[in-house]
Amino acid sequence: MSTLPRTALYLALLAATPAFAQDAAHQHEHELDRVVVRASPLPTTAEDLTRPVEVLSGEALDEAKAATLGETVSRLPGVQSSYFGPGVGRPIVRGFEGARVQVLSDGLTAGDVSTVSVDHAVSIEPFLADQIEVLKGPATLLYGSGAIGGAVNVVDGRVPTRATDAPFQGRAELRAGTVNDERTGMLRLDGTSASGNLVFHVDALHRETGDYEIPGYAESEALHEEHEEEEGLEEDRVFGVLPGSALRTDSAALGMSWIGSRGFLGAAQSLYNTRYGIPGAAHAHDEDEGEDGEAGHDGESVRIVLDQRRTEVRGGLDRVGIFDTARIKLARTDYTHTEFEGDEVGTVFDNDTTEARLELAHRALAGWAGAFGAQWSRRDFAAVGDEAFVPSSVSRDAGLFWIGRRDFGPVAAELGLRHDRNEVEADDATAIGPARDFDTTSLSAALRWDLTPDLHVSFGLDRAQRSPTAEELYSSGLHVATRSFEIGSPTLDVETANRAEIGLHWHAGPLKIGASVYAVQFDDFIYLAGTDIEEEAPVRVWTQADARFTGAEAEVDWTFLDTGANRFGLRLFGDVVRARLDGEGRRSIEVSVPHGDHAHDYATEIALTGNLPRIAPARVGGELRWERGPWRASLGAIRYARQDRVAEFEQATPAYTLVDAHVTWHLDTAGGNAWELFADASNLLDEEARVHTSFLKDYAPLPGRGISFGVRAFF
Repeated sequence: MSTLPRTALYLALLAATPAFAQDAAHQHEHELDRVVVRASPLPTTAEDLTRPVEVLSGEALDEAKAATLGETVSRLPGVQSSYFGPGVGRPIVRGFEGARVQVLSDGLTAGDVSTVSVDHAVSIEPFLADQIEVLKGPATLLYGSGAIGGAVNVVDGRVPTRATDAPFQGRAELRAGTVNDERTGMLRLDGTSASGNLVFHVDALHRETGDYEIPGYAESEALHEEHEEEEGLEEDRVFGVLPGSALRTDSAALGMSWIGSRGFLGAAQSLYNTRYGIPGAAHAHDEDEGEDGEAGHDGESVRIVLDQRRTEVRGGLDRVGIFDTARIKLARTDYTHTEFEGDEVGTVFDNDTTEARLELAHRALAGWAGAFGAQWSRRDFAAVGDEAFVPSSVSRDAGLFWIGRRDFGPVAAELGLRHDRNEVEADDATAIGPARDFDTTSLSAALRWDLTPDLHVSFGLDRAQRSPTAEELYSSGLHVATRSFEIGSPTLDVETANRAEIGLHWHAGPLKIGASVYAVQFDDFIYLAGTDIEEEAPVRVWTQADARFTGAEAEVDWTFLDTGANRFGLRLFGDVVRARLDGEGRRSIEVSVPHGDHAHDYATEIALTGNLPRIAPARVGGELRWERGPWRASLGAIRYARQDRVAEFEQATPAYTLVDAHVTWHLDTAGGNAWELFADASNLLDEEARVHTSFLKDYAPLPGRGISFGVRAFF
């Protein structure tokens, strides 16, 4: 497509203004605003919550669902996704990712190792979710130091908490895709016994795809130019299809609860198994030469097999003394992640996690309705193999918190306090570093002021702390996923974030506008710094420095025409985040890089100022929606800006535009069931798109033009 038509399409989607508005016959209902946010122990809707939150459910969730959790939520303001091929996508919230964004399964951690390495998948299947909640800003108050940047809570209902509306109900979906030969099938069943006391849940999913099509070459032009003089390079360039991008996922669960007049008790057993390739991995292994000059793994493909088994027990009791509700949650997760190099096992990661959480929501005390909570977890992590750059370790966390809310006329105030004790110990502490223990304390205050029934502003202040992870403390070795040696720092201290935010929300008839600006000042921010040291690969060091994140996001949702027969709506959104080190000059450090049975020692310097690496680019997006009787359709586009605010040793990423479209036909049957036929198109411009936050951006572009189609059944 030439530049002019592409630009015209983009402007047509994004440049619409309220000057074309007509009076709406009916007020458009924003159902998502009325959904109760399960991530909070206080029953609160998304509309009434004092802190920023986004919720996906219903039709919006059906349209957004993708193979990874990160991609599913990536069209929400302030939220993007990491990318390590189609099997790996973790949410990035306001520029924060990895160990700073907690991924939860209905309030409990997922129990995977997706924070250990960028090539490790999240073990939660978004297709089976009832709703997905994204808490933006520090959620440490509720979920500890791993949520200093935010939290994503997936509600799946695997342990039923109430009787179903009908004795037997469920949903199913079959879909196929063109860009990767996708075949996906999903089934969910829920039911209640005749007595109304016994409730069951069953779900299952199978997904299988091949290698996906790409618009051009797998290797970026920048990387090609860097190596263009190498012999045979042109013949080896991959074009049209990305090798190593195939995916297979299976997930299933069985849950059952007893529901009484004052509470419930239930349990669930689930499994999650996924097998995916690492695009560009063979190329990376070709570059990792041994001492004899031969390729380290002869260019073999790299595949990952992830298997997780999870047992949950949940219970609740209402009206217990001064407490309105008491909720307890327990989970035991057994996780194994095996990396295959060709047909041989390369590295095995085992992660056994046990977690318990208690929430006691109390009646008003001195005018403050609130909740006390306690949380405890233990993680036993082990890595065995040639690429086990992180040693085996044991982590223990324990926390206590209180959160309270009180109304002062048109002003709703929320206060919170949490204290955690974190302990981390590596197996070989004498050689790697001593066991560490940390105390972290988080404080939060938020106000929501209803200036009018349709307009409110919110203010938030937080002091949140995060303790270093085992990966940041003890990493020592070649990390093939990032194509670098990663060296931990056993002396890292707690990082502290001080956040201030102002938000505005206006909802009048068919028009809804939301916007917020925020700033986060970090003391002792932990990050992976590049160096000028080059062994078999670049050397990166976990270190600390002061840093500042600033950003803004806005969204407009407007039903600009409603004739009764036809309804047209427009959604516009944009977000931007800037992240910089807040120090001066450079710091001298000493680095010991493992090399076989010995180590090489280096002295180098790292910058204490400049941009932080792999920060998500600014975006602006729009979506035009249409509804008529059983039909609904949409056409949207998101423009990702060029990211040239890069860190030392980091390359800029070109801008790109992704255009998508959706159409659905809905049929209600006389028996109360429903059917939907749908088609979803992605990357309609077939544009080459490379994700700046991805370590694979020069090896693995996003998929080209594709269409997914299928049928849904609701019964």
